[in-house]
Parts: sequence; structure tokens; C-alpha cells
Amino acid sequence: MMKLLDNPPILSPGVDSLTELSGRWWVAHTKARFEKAFAWELHRRDIGYFLPMAERIRVYGGKKQPVMLPLFTSYVFFCGSEKDRYIAMTTNRLCQTIEVIDQENLIAELVGIERALAGKVELDPYPFAAVGERCRITAGTMKGIEGVVVQRTKKTRFVLQVDILGQGAVMEIDADLLEPVANP
Repeated sequence: MMKLLDNPPILSPGVDSLTELSGRWWVAHTKARFEKAFAWELHRRDIGYFLPMAERIRVYGGKKQPVMLPLFTSYVFFCGSEKDRYIAMTTNRLCQTIEVIDQENLIAELVGIERALAGKVELDPYPFAAVGERCRITAGTMKGIEGVVVQRTKKTRFVLQVDILGQGAVMEIDADLLEPVANP
């Protein structure tokens, strides 16, 4: 079991936000449970990456242990040149790379995830893109982030989607902080 400090950084060292990384973005579909090893490979090769992870408590041998788990199982986002993509493919840790056609949309979706993690919002993996009203958060530290409402009770469950994966992460937010977003 990996200690919390032994995990790779969520974001490439030397940058404060994934928007500072330059180059074309790809989605790396890793072999099962190779997300962290792949991130370390990218780190050693100075290739920019984003591996969203959340801290969870797991029980091992009757003891509770905090662990960092990838938000999107078997996926790491990375950017750089075509040469960097080739280097990533030679790590023997990937099944494939997924080309991102709409770079701006992916960056916007990832920035939402990055901001939620930086804001210490508790995120849970959400296995598929939600069908429902697309909204934008209007106030607070998460202002401007867009997602889809999937449940409304005392707290609203709000999904930060990553369309290219057909997945997202769900968080809870007060419904009065949301406004509808017009469909393009």
C-alpha cells in the first residue's frame, strides 16, 4: 500500500494550474491500476499531466488507512507535443491514447475538476454523463464552473462532466447557487 506522500502530484510539478501547461491534450487510457505509475513516468520525462485523485479511507488488516484514488479509473490527462505522446506510448503502461478534438472544452472541464479539488470539495466518481439540466455555479469559490444537475433534495447533486470519457465527478451544492446554461 502506498503512503499518501508517495503518490504522484495531481498536477505536473512547477505549475499552479493545468492552464499553464502548453501543447496538445490527450487522454491516456492506462492498463488497470497503472494511473499513478504512468503519472510518475510523465513526471520523470517532464511531460505535463493532470491526474485527478481524491483521498479515501480504506480498511486494510482491520485498520483504516487514507489512500489517494484516481477520480477516473484508468485515465490520465497529459499534454505536450507529438513526440511527448510517442514517449508516453513507450512507457508500456498504456492501452491507448485518445485524441481530443475539442481541446478548449476538455480544458474547461478539467479546470472545473481542478478547482473543485483545490477547493477541497468532496468529489465522488460518477460513472456516466448525467442527463439533465446543464447549470453554472453563480457564487463562491466554485463560481463559473458548469455541470449537470442530477438530483435535487435538500442539497443538489451536481456533476462535473468530462465528456470525452463519458464520466464525471459528483458534488453537493446549494441549489440557489446555480443558474441554467443555454445550450449552444
